[in-house]
Amino acid sequence: MSSVSQSVQCCIAGGGPAGMMLGVLLARAGVSVVVLEKHGDFLRDFRGDTLHPSTLDVIDELGLLDRLLQLPHQKVSRINARFGEMELPVADFSFLPTRCRYVAFMPQWDFLNFLVEAGMQYPTFRVCMNAEVTDLTVAGDRIVGLRTMTPNGPTEILAPLVIGADGRHSLVRTQAGLSVEEFGAPMDVLWFRLSRRPNDPVDPMGRFDVGRILIMLNRGDYWQCGFVIPKGTVNNFQAQGMSAFHVNIARLAPFVSDRVREVDHWDIVKLLTVQVDRLRQWYRPGLLCIGDAAHAMSPVGGVGINLAIQDAVATANLLSLPLRENRLKTEDLRSVQMRRAWPTKVTQYGQLLIQSRVIKPVLASSQRLSPPRLVRFMTRFPALQRLPARMIGLGVRPEHVHSPDIHAG
Repeated sequence: MSSVSQSVQCCIAGGGPAGMMLGVLLARAGVSVVVLEKHGDFLRDFRGDTLHPSTLDVIDELGLLDRLLQLPHQKVSRINARFGEMELPVADFSFLPTRCRYVAFMPQWDFLNFLVEAGMQYPTFRVCMNAEVTDLTVAGDRIVGLRTMTPNGPTEILAPLVIGADGRHSLVRTQAGLSVEEFGAPMDVLWFRLSRRPNDPVDPMGRFDVGRILIMLNRGDYWQCGFVIPKGTVNNFQAQGMSAFHVNIARLAPFVSDRVREVDHWDIVKLLTVQVDRLRQWYRPGLLCIGDAAHAMSPVGGVGINLAIQDAVATANLLSLPLRENRLKTEDLRSVQMRRAWPTKVTQYGQLLIQSRVIKPVLASSQRLSPPRLVRFMTRFPALQRLPARMIGLGVRPEHVHSPDIHAG
């Protein structure tokens, strides 16, 4: 079957938060860009749904915040954790120096559709759905484009810059031969839904008990729940049967014991295999990876989207002008990694610390549970409680939109 060739200044593999935000920002700066999404829509459950204060700041800088907040969402100003019978504050976002001092919980498909609509106002922006990347196009030592399979057949897209934003199982980074550093994780997560009643708690929370952890996120009319299990033990839990699973949930959150049977078969329980890794080098000539394709994050703190959006903003700030003026160099790609590698490393270090000092001991515990030493220490000094809110809500290095809107006025 013959292929069709197209040319743009930037081709982005992956229509998640990193890829879609970057596409909007580059088109806004006058760069011709196409975003390739292998699915026909964004309707996949149990994806990250958190829009943190720094992400909302970026949307505000684009003049789109009021429109975004018209979409259904829940505002969360505080996150709590319950260890046995003791409930403690984890993060209070009301102290942050931002316009939105809360995390907005919004279905990711709504957010991505919103970004598509925002991008469509620019003549150089294009999205191709049902376009699955199959290979990279290489000339010498340089990536010069990629190949994709579309409903109309195979297509080759040539571009001075290819962006890998295709997630933690990135085909782009694999095909590019980029080396990955693995850090491991002691847990996996089973995601499922339970209905929410008017008298239920409001704030999202983590519930920790002997050998068990349950994360509950308020989605308005339902709870999105994550049952944390030791790494690689999903078959053991399934072998114990659904009734045992119901008992575990009810023990952690007694107020939902009357509805745990809504989860009546394993097909509606989705496994998230947790991994934490990072590329040693995010780029090679003609190609750059960002977001989860560059650094898969632990679900601790729910900061993956925040990091991905920040990567996209930094990439647009540093590369839009060289791309528009057709003078992009490999050193420009290196500058993106130089800016974003340090906040990524610090964030992952914090996640690994929580995994080893909090999550792993709880999952291994067999006695009456009390808050881990790290949590007790932060509780003793209230000023330290602002640090998790800062790390979760803003991140180590928040990014702000500097790339110009050449269509303004």
